[in-house]
Amino acid sequence: MRKLARLTVSVAALLAATMSLSGAAQAAVTVLGWPGGSEETALRATADAYNAQEGVAEEDKVELLFFNREGFYDKLQADMAAGSDAFDINLLATYTIGRYAPYMEPIDLGEAATTTFGESILSTMQFEGQQYGVPTDLSAHFMYFRKDLIDALLADDAAKAKFTEIAQEHLGKALEPKDPDSWTWDDWAATALYFTQSINPDSPVRYGTVLQLKNLLFNMMVFQSLPRSYGADWQDETGNITVDSEAYRTGLELYKTLYDAGASPRDSLSYEYPETNAAFGAGQAATALQWNAAAGELTDPEVSPAVADVVGIVAPPAGPEARADHIHGLGLGLNKNAKNKEGALKFLQWLATEEAALTYARAGGSPALAPEVVAKLAEERPDLVQLGEFASAYGYVMNGGTSENAFPVYELQAREFTAYWSGQQDLDTTLANTKAGMEELLK
Repeated sequence: MRKLARLTVSVAALLAATMSLSGAAQAAVTVLGWPGGSEETALRATADAYNAQEGVAEEDKVELLFFNREGFYDKLQADMAAGSDAFDINLLATYTIGRYAPYMEPIDLGEAATTTFGESILSTMQFEGQQYGVPTDLSAHFMYFRKDLIDALLADDAAKAKFTEIAQEHLGKALEPKDPDSWTWDDWAATALYFTQSINPDSPVRYGTVLQLKNLLFNMMVFQSLPRSYGADWQDETGNITVDSEAYRTGLELYKTLYDAGASPRDSLSYEYPETNAAFGAGQAATALQWNAAAGELTDPEVSPAVADVVGIVAPPAGPEARADHIHGLGLGLNKNAKNKEGALKFLQWLATEEAALTYARAGGSPALAPEVVAKLAEERPDLVQLGEFASAYGYVMNGGTSENAFPVYELQAREFTAYWSGQQDLDTTLANTKAGMEELLK
């Protein structure tokens, strides 16, 4: 999830790591992976499974190599730019592919990859129409809601009438409550308003939702599925920046409507992942649009006893154009200076097979798999079933979302959008500033 980029740069560490790598003995196929956590555990188990196969030649067996997490992406780019051949395969993230593409080779994963992952998941490892990696771990968003509260609302005629009254007053639409899996964004907003005690004193929770409004690039990833479902993109096919659109205006205004109405805590302007989890997990809110990584915590009775037994999960609500779910992920690709390109490609192609993906998942990884594949893990990893379903059906990557400056684009949006939500500048100024900045970053 967001842990993918909690990084700082240390030049001394960079040089030490580079020297260490350059002097290391080259394995048959050396894979530079993401250190620590479930990603390393899963990669080690999968590499062991690959090496144990009878058909793998000794010169094509895999050995793993890890940097420290601190400054990982900057150190990796420095080594690749210097032409390092200390690793054949290296880690990728969706939003860093553009940085590394000049130092990597596109790969052909074969037909098995589409069957294993599906096209939308493979797109998280693509840049300028070419495949640069095998997707290994995915992040997406779930809409979390209180099943007990929604069930009670749907069973109470007086409550439903109150819901419609509130929707008409605040949104200008006489909406009726619905099952969350049928929500549009307006339905969600009306639900959030209804369950806000300052609007509806009978609400059993204080807030209708918990918005992540901090000036932080990852919060933009959470937000952007709203405008995306109205047809938004960063740029069109010819490269024109399209952020100043009705789609973005609608999304930004809806968030501000909820914040100004008190449907989210007043200090939401400082909220990101942990604050949202804490508020929803403590039973203070009826809904929360949050990363899939939160599912384990919010449904664990020991961690979130107030809500664990009543948490419902669906994909983000629908807009007039589509239902959309931002996705990005980790993956592995081929170093242009690899010493054993043939052996590396064999491993990457195997990594894209169902056998390898299931091995990786059973070892604790979080791959997004095609429905027929993830069904084989339904009892062991129910969280991956929803992740795979939502990502396959609704997953998207913005046009420019894998470019060299994808990170700076998100940072620009975070700065401008938060300024609007906090009342520091108007919407026209916000979108004009964002468009000008994106034109410079994506030109």
